[in-house]
Amino acid sequence: MEPEWGPLSVLGAVAAAWLLLRATWELGRGVYVYLLPRARRGAPWLRAHGAWAVVTGATSGIGKAYAHELAQRGLNIVLISRSLSKLELEAKEIERLHGRNTRVIVADFTGGLEIYEAIEAELQDLEIGVLVNNVGMVYSRLPQKLLNGENVAKRISDIVNCNIMSVVQMTRLILPQMVTRGKGIIINISSVTDSHPWPLLAMYSASKAFVRSFSKAVGAEYFPEGITVQTVSPFLVATNMTSLFKPGLLVKTPQDFARKALDTLGLSLDVSGCFSHAVQNLGSGLLILTKTPTEMSHTSE
Repeated sequence: MEPEWGPLSVLGAVAAAWLLLRATWELGRGVYVYLLPRARRGAPWLRAHGAWAVVTGATSGIGKAYAHELAQRGLNIVLISRSLSKLELEAKEIERLHGRNTRVIVADFTGGLEIYEAIEAELQDLEIGVLVNNVGMVYSRLPQKLLNGENVAKRISDIVNCNIMSVVQMTRLILPQMVTRGKGIIINISSVTDSHPWPLLAMYSASKAFVRSFSKAVGAEYFPEGITVQTVSPFLVATNMTSLFKPGLLVKTPQDFARKALDTLGLSLDVSGCFSHAVQNLGSGLLILTKTPTEMSHTSE
């Protein structure tokens, strides 16, 4: 007996086919971006954008790993963070290990507009080819509701300044010289939380959604002028911010993550950073798409 094909059956079949096509496309894209060595751009291509790279939040975690990896690929490094002693330590390590020139700039990105005049003055005479907007913060290491904890107003202001304002202002400072030269790379470190709201990480996920949207818009505006703006949205990386998680199959070390993420430059403007995280991102995205409206509403309560 042949099955009856009503409207709901047809709709279900179309939805299943679309999900299968999307999964196939994303897996194929992941293989191209993350696993094909011949597709990757080399260090000479990276250095051709400018002699210096600027990295915010450069003394730990992903920022530190990006600074070292960029230096290993031949760029001089400007490290920006709030601790002078840590900055000087990392600068010496980069010079010792990679033989590159360094500069350090002390800045607390929870501050407002007043911090950027000094940063701009320090960067004035440098040919900057790469900007890594990495600095970021959460309420606390454990997820919690918006109003929980102490000093809520200050914490909200700090996250807006650190996670959002820093990306926009650092882009404002460095983008003009890139446009003048007709080349430059801006890497904005976002998060897997940028794709939809995350209860108990409300401010963090919203700030990363801003980073994603801002990156795509500015990237579209300046792509014709030779500027690459890449959004990197990792899953878990073993940093101070995610100290409860240890490196393993799903959780990358910062060094491994930065190396693989930099290999995607010139191949994609929107990446998870590595193949493992791309697969996790695909899986979570398909899970969200297959939830019913009722399930989605229960999830967000």
